[in-house]
Parts: sequence; structure tokens; C-alpha cells
Amino acid sequence: MAGATFLSAPALLGLPSSSSSPARGRHAQIQVCCRVTPEGSEAGQPLRFHRRDLIGGCFGAAVGLEIIEGSTRFTGEAAAADLIERRQRSEFQSSIKGTLTAAIEAKPELVSSLLTLALNDAMTYDKATKSGGPNGSIRLSAEISRPENSGLSAALDLLVETKEEIDSYSKGGPISFADLIQIAAQQALKKTFLDEAIAKAGGNIDKGRTLYSAYGSSGQWGFFDKIFGRDDAQEPDPEGRVPQWGSASVQEMKDKFIAVGLGPRQVAVMSAFFGPDQAATEAKLIVDPDCRPWVEKYQRSRETVSRTDYEVDLITTLTKLSYLGQKINYEAYTYPKQKINFGNLKL
Repeated sequence: MAGATFLSAPALLGLPSSSSSPARGRHAQIQVCCRVTPEGSEAGQPLRFHRRDLIGGCFGAAVGLEIIEGSTRFTGEAAAADLIERRQRSEFQSSIKGTLTAAIEAKPELVSSLLTLALNDAMTYDKATKSGGPNGSIRLSAEISRPENSGLSAALDLLVETKEEIDSYSKGGPISFADLIQIAAQQALKKTFLDEAIAKAGGNIDKGRTLYSAYGSSGQWGFFDKIFGRDDAQEPDPEGRVPQWGSASVQEMKDKFIAVGLGPRQVAVMSAFFGPDQAATEAKLIVDPDCRPWVEKYQRSRETVSRTDYEVDLITTLTKLSYLGQKINYEAYTYPKQKINFGNLKL
């Protein structure tokens, strides 16, 4: 066996090597060792290589390394661009949450309605036709005026006002109602979690915040936050897909949740989303044998300091509902970064 060594592909291709290139270090000095089987390998006979051995083996390996090097540069640039876009989306989302938190703090009586608004927008999803879902169609007058959405107009009005403020500082285009409605439910839910922590701390706000940070579910929203980039529907979803939760039987509620891929467990954990009186809703659900063990489980969990089972399952369920049937644009709200012309800088 014998070996042949080449320093880099540029030499083979007639390109300037790193030693002769003014951009020193552009092409890495990579040794490529090509193993071939020579003719006349017996003692005393000269070694002869076929041209195809050198071209097919060594040249191919060298060119392959050049492709890898170029691909690595391209991948690095793409990864950097992706990091910039993710940072843009994250910063915008943080601003949205801050604006919504302030709006909800100013009108805490709308917390329950914001939860129901998000639920009803999502529950128009039809698994058979893959239509409906959390697409913002509930904002349309033909849909918000339906019986199941009675009493939700004030919550929608709050979001319309909030959207104007958010759009005023957005660098990547207006936020969709589909995104806004679900993030508003997230922030409303966080408020209820924090309020409970403050209550457990004897009403001390600082201690309550510390308690929620240390034992609460604030770190469980990662996947929900990634689902950011829903498109708005331009037509109302079909009627008859969402029950009137206050008057619906438990069986009707279970049937609807099962129809979208959930079940009695999720009905029980979402009790706060069906109306302003969570206790009354749970009193109705606990009679049902399928819901009873879950209602009791979550009631016990809410008595603990961390409320882990209740809060984590509720976050998980809201997350599942928040993207039913939706195609997420993971480049939404990004924008070109302004380039700096260093030639115009005065030193």
C-alpha cells in the first residue's frame, strides 16, 4: 500500500492556496491522505499509480473538504441569522406581555372573560375538516355576537385597545389577534397564579412574588411561548361548534373536549375558563364520575404551597388548545437589522 498527500483542494483546482492568498487562513491547511493499491508492489518493482486512483480518490476527498468548509461557513451565517430572529421575537413577545399585564392590572374584573375568550376562539376547531381553532375569528362581529360569546365583548374591546399600543412599537408588523388572544389568556392566568401566591403569603405582595418565583409554575411556559406566529382568519368560523358553557351539561362539555383530542381531565383543570364562578362549575363537574377524581385532585393541589399539579396541567392544556389546527410562522414579527456603514463613521 502507498499514500499520497495533498495540502488543500485549491491547489488541485488551480485556486490560490492559503500561502499565496492575500486573505491568509481562508482555506485551511488540511492534509488528505489517499490510500491506493499500486501495481508492482512486490520487492524490487517500481510503484505505479493509475490516474483514476489519484483523481477519483484524492481529488474527490479534497473537493469534498472544500464543500464542507463552504457549507460550514453558510451554516454559521444561517445560525447567526436564526439567533437574531429568535431574539427579535423574544424581545417583542416580552414587550407584548408587559403591555398586556398593565392592561389586565387596570381591569382585573376582565380576567375570567379573557380566559373564556381564548377558550372559545380555540374550541371552534373541527378535527375532521382541520378547520377553525385559535385563529382570531372570534374578533369578527358575526362571531363575538353569538350566544356562547355573550359577555365577552368588554374583554375583546380591551384587546383592541391594547393591540393599537402594541402595533405602535412593533418593528415586525402588527400582532395578529390570534396571537394576542392566547397571550392575553396566558397573562390573565399568570395573574391568578400570582394572586394565589400572594394570598398564601398573607397578602404580602413581595413575599407572594418570591413564593411564586420559588415554587410556582412560571418556568413551565416555554413551549407555549414558542407557539408565536398564528395567522388571523378573515371569515367567522362555522356556528354550532362551541357550547354555552354555563348551561351545557357535563356530557356536552366532555364530548366537545373529546372532539378536539382532550378529555375529562382537561375539562376538570379548565374549570376557571367556563365562567366567573369556578366553584359553581366544579360543583357541577364533580357529580360526573369521569370528572370527579380530577376535580378532587386539582382542588387538593390548589391547597398546597406550590399548586404544581393544577398549574402545570392547566398550562399544558392551554398550550394544546392554543395551536389546534394552526400553522405557525416562526419568522413572524422579525425584521431586517439596520446595517452600519463604517465608511461614514468619523473617528
